[in-house]
Amino acid sequence: MTIGKYQHEFHGLPVFDFPGVLADPDEGTTASTGLPDAEAVAWRISAPTYSDPGDEHWEPLFERFLKTVDAERVRALVVGGWDEPYETSSAFVVAALVAARDRLTGLRAVFLGDMTGEDCEISWIVQSDVTPLLAAYPALREFGVRGGTDLLFPPIRHEGLETLAVETGGLPAAVVRGIVGSELPALENLELWLGTDEYGGDATTEDLAPLLAGTGFPALRRLGLCNSVIQDAIAAAVAGAPVVARIERLDLSMGVLTDEGAAALLDGQPLTHLTHLDLSHHYLSEAMSERVRAALVPHGVTVVLDDAQEPDDDGDGEVYRYVAVAE
Repeated sequence: MTIGKYQHEFHGLPVFDFPGVLADPDEGTTASTGLPDAEAVAWRISAPTYSDPGDEHWEPLFERFLKTVDAERVRALVVGGWDEPYETSSAFVVAALVAARDRLTGLRAVFLGDMTGEDCEISWIVQSDVTPLLAAYPALREFGVRGGTDLLFPPIRHEGLETLAVETGGLPAAVVRGIVGSELPALENLELWLGTDEYGGDATTEDLAPLLAGTGFPALRRLGLCNSVIQDAIAAAVAGAPVVARIERLDLSMGVLTDEGAAALLDGQPLTHLTHLDLSHHYLSEAMSERVRAALVPHGVTVVLDDAQEPDDDGDGEVYRYVAVAE
């Protein structure tokens, strides 16, 4: 499965596409009339990923956006596509956002790489070191990024970040170590799509150890370790992880979770304090699904077991299971 839809809401705001074409070039006017209030929406700035001559590229589009809206009152930005993101990294986008820090003084949320599979498959999106963006915006509360190719996230300290989401078809171990080694005292919500080694997802449970030990991220209440080809091992590690005692919502969805991983999860520490457990897109038997429900639902835990999968058998004894989003 690939990403099929753009974000329609971000940071609690509806996403609005900033117009990217000239309405009447002869008159010198743009399609930027009748725009919403600057702080009422999350502004999506997106250029064609397969551009034609005459198409407006991302940098001039962004500059026109800054000149058109009341930039100081913009609260959220969603960066969509840029020209040839399968070859051109996001470094110039990051640099442009950093350069605009004195204009976007009210910015509180950024999502980088809101592209569908038709724009650019998730594992083809070439990212970059995204931490300069965090350093440039100390008041940022939410940050999300899609795409793991060339993604860098060296350890950083950020006092205000509350939500961090990294969506990939394969998350490099170095990025995982950088994130869990960061100092994020306000972080409440962490979501990592770990993916598969076929697309660079080489992280192990050992790379997650500082996170699972609960020694960092003192404010963490919602944890997602998703879309993983090692979902059983993650479930087993989570079963004994000290951090789980203070988690309210646990998300182990989108991966290749089997009965083995679910059993380890249930046989570990109690999970009845959770408000929400998401195991959707799973490979559990019906019997194990019922066991999970019976163990948690009577205690008020909302359990999501949608999108049950069946493994593929090639007829020669090889069984294949797939994460929800890879390529």
